[in-house]
Amino acid sequence: MSSSLKFIDIGANLTDPMYQGVYHESKKHAPDLCDVFTRAWNQGLTKIMITGGSLEDSKKALDLAKTNDKLYSTVGCHPTRSLEFEENSDPDMYLKGLEDLCINNEEKVVAFGEFGLDYDRIKFAPKDVQIRYFKEQLKLNEKLRLPYSLIEECGGVVHSFDGTAEDVKVITELGLHIGINGCSLKTEENLQVVKTIPIESLMIETDCPWCEVRPRHAGYPLIKTQFPCVKKEKWQNGSMVKSRNEPANIIQVLEIISSLKGEDVTKLSKQIYQNTMSVFFKSEKVEF
Repeated sequence: MSSSLKFIDIGANLTDPMYQGVYHESKKHAPDLCDVFTRAWNQGLTKIMITGGSLEDSKKALDLAKTNDKLYSTVGCHPTRSLEFEENSDPDMYLKGLEDLCINNEEKVVAFGEFGLDYDRIKFAPKDVQIRYFKEQLKLNEKLRLPYSLIEECGGVVHSFDGTAEDVKVITELGLHIGINGCSLKTEENLQVVKTIPIESLMIETDCPWCEVRPRHAGYPLIKTQFPCVKKEKWQNGSMVKSRNEPANIIQVLEIISSLKGEDVTKLSKQIYQNTMSVFFKSEKVEF
């Protein structure tokens, strides 16, 4: 079934050291990103958007995106990294670095982000700093006019959504899309909220190597496609690593949403694919 479906993963942290076999600064196995990509393409992914979470991460994401025609990247500074604007450089120079990456790599940089506000993790960056550089990045993207997660006329998506039904209403009335991953499907309350999201507003992502759908999550029983995994210490060539998410697992997110909404999985896949293309790849014709 899955081989007939097409996917775009709008949020993949593929520059994370886990894909080099490094976990908590400890080497557990050989780099296996090539295997990760092979599984992704076999599962029906046609594009993967590699997330840039800081200026340095954005550079790495872009470098990786340049290695394959199916890979693209985003550029931005995540709110938990906001202190970098002042700690590692002059704030204006940091912003200029983000701008230059976007302007000089238009064929690969398809969105500005992730950025925003994250008040659940202010231990990494206090609220006032997050707000300051949220506003600065907003101003920058008013100039760049790339898709991202807040401005209606540019289009965009709210990533890793786990909000309320009221949040769904506000976001969709702004003309924005909602990105669903394993972190969006943890609780029964999450599942009920996902039911309320209009199909034409949906996108899906993995946010890998995090946000996998775990056995204790409310959405887990709705999964139909399972992959054999091994612990990282027992990895061998071609193995999927237990508890390390990857793009191929996006099928599981689709299956949960399909079950929740009572929609045919193929029909739903096509709609989500079209939604994603309409925001990030407008110039390309959608074919199935």
